[in-house]
Amino acid sequence: MKLNVKIGGRDRTVEIARNGEKTQFLLDDREIAADLMEVQPGIYSVLIGGQAFEASVTADSSSSRVLIGGQEFPFEIADPRRWNRRRGGMAGAEGKQSVAAPMPGKIVRLLVKNGDSVEIGQGLIVVEAMKMQNEIKSPKAGKIERLDAREGQAVNAGEILAVIV
Repeated sequence: MKLNVKIGGRDRTVEIARNGEKTQFLLDDREIAADLMEVQPGIYSVLIGGQAFEASVTADSSSSRVLIGGQEFPFEIADPRRWNRRRGGMAGAEGKQSVAAPMPGKIVRLLVKNGDSVEIGQGLIVVEAMKMQNEIKSPKAGKIERLDAREGQAVNAGEILAVIV
């Protein structure tokens, strides 16, 4: 997954790839090998070069930030459809919305079916990744136009799982 991120007012390119137990990061074409695990929603355990860090990612309708070692770093994702951490104050997306897998994993449960009406923030699909189950939520209120996910299916990051109108 490739993201354009603004960190502290500086534009950065971040590319994230999973390679077995390791997560490979490219930060402005600089390679960083890391062990990364989400221990709670929004809280990550990160091991880089033998050093352990806890990263807490928070977002609301006005800002996104990560807290590492007591230091806060505000950030913006250039394409907000690729990063859906804004749950609480979300006003809702408009028009037809595609729901994509946020990371590689396996579909363990479908919470909706074609034609179902959904509310903003309602759980749609449960994906298991890195031994953690992640519920993918609806970015808008609407109707499931297309559901391309099946239980037991392996998915890649960015793969379209559903379309909501």
